Amino acid sequence: MKYETIILDRKDGIGYLTLNRPDRANTISLQLMHDVVSAMEQVEADPEYRVVILTGAGKHFCGGADLRDFAERAQQRAASGAEHKGSGDFVTPQRDIFSALEESRVPVIAAINGAAMGGGCEIALACDVRVISDAATIGLPEIRFGALPAGGGTQRLPRLIGVGIAKEMIFSGLPWTPEEAFRVGLVNRVAPAAELIKKCEEMARVYIERAAYALKTAKQLINRGVELPLKDALALERKMIAEMATPEERKKAQDQAAATQKTYARIFEKRS
Repeated sequence: MKYETIILDRKDGIGYLTLNRPDRANTISLQLMHDVVSAMEQVEADPEYRVVILTGAGKHFCGGADLRDFAERAQQRAASGAEHKGSGDFVTPQRDIFSALEESRVPVIAAINGAAMGGGCEIALACDVRVISDAATIGLPEIRFGALPAGGGTQRLPRLIGVGIAKEMIFSGLPWTPEEAFRVGLVNRVAPAAELIKKCEEMARVYIERAAYALKTAKQLINRGVELPLKDALALERKMIAEMATPEERKKAQDQAAATQKTYARIFEKRS
């Protein structure tokens, strides 16, 4: 399937989703939002996709919202008498771009190859794992021009790195270096620019070796559990793990583990 503002490829179970507006720093336009949501729907429908690596074409990961595109939309709304919906700018008629990444059944790895600012940072926050180039920067600069992050930044960031550090980043609006981002847990790893995609692929291949049903359930449990009191989260954990696979699927996963490691072979041999 062809897209106007992104590229979606697949090789050996890994999906490569590339934001492809390099002349505009891969900024988020309405069309890009539609394209990312549609691409993730394509991923959801095809079990051959096991992991997605998301990156940007050219020098940047994503420079945030395309203010020119949103200004044109605002003018169109004003001309038609439609009401402005603020943060609704980031919501397509289909689905929220960030939720499409966050709620995907597969792990999504952000390969942050360049500047990830504003909405670009929020895209990275919606991914499961973040690997940043040692030549990149990341931040939420909105407060510097009298705005605030409108794509979940004020909510996902403190859940990831803690309230105090999130306030420091959002209050200042200043960009952070890869080293600073790694120190506070905003990114999982820092990689040399030339090796960024290779490092992400190494991680992706490990995930592909794991049972797809277990990855899906783990992602759902972690995402949902952080919103719940511990008692409720533990109950959800027991329920979902008990229901996440058929006996045949579990047996297949055990056989694959036994075939790769002698320890597992001995364990599962004793159980049978």
